[in-house]
Amino acid sequence: MLLLQTWSYALAHQSDLWLAVREHVSLSAAALIVAVLTCVPLGIWTSRARGGRSVVSVVTAARVVPSLAVLAFMLPIYGVGFRSALVALILLACPPILINTDVALRGIDPAIREAALGMGMRRAQLLARVEYPLALPVVIAGLRTSTVEVIASATLAAFIGAGGLGTFILDGLANNDMRQLLLGGVTVALLALFAEVVLGAASSVAAWQRRDSARG
Repeated sequence: MLLLQTWSYALAHQSDLWLAVREHVSLSAAALIVAVLTCVPLGIWTSRARGGRSVVSVVTAARVVPSLAVLAFMLPIYGVGFRSALVALILLACPPILINTDVALRGIDPAIREAALGMGMRRAQLLARVEYPLALPVVIAGLRTSTVEVIASATLAAFIGAGGLGTFILDGLANNDMRQLLLGGVTVALLALFAEVVLGAASSVAAWQRRDSARG
């Protein structure tokens, strides 16, 4: 009965639901794009630099900070709204991407690098043609983790006026309306599941290509 009531409520509030979905997806996608553009190059650097492990250790330790605490920390700096939520979600998205990039590149067999360099490849060519394709499945695995965490945590953005599907959850709590609570929660879960499936397929393709290249 509750599911039917929730479905009827969703149909009656389609415009509000789609607006919340767009806000949620835009916020999550922006945070993930910035995290990828920042942490993949940083992971390449940490995998090669002498002090790289220390940087990764600090980032790993930062993962224990709750998402809500990060949001609260951003409020005095950026105030309420999209920007505070975006910065908080970027900080949340960075660690898995950075850690997996670093681990993936460190795990490449040194003999493969030596063989590529012996064939006359430059460092940039080695990274683009050999190292990064081999590391890609693990990097995507880190992106999968970040994506699910960001989509789930983006619901907290509603607490600081940044919109998204968290507004349905907050309104449901305020109005004691289980339909709003269920609609917000289920939609977030479906978004996370969709992202997990898409990135899981991308990871499988990358792993298949890696095995195919190894056989070749």
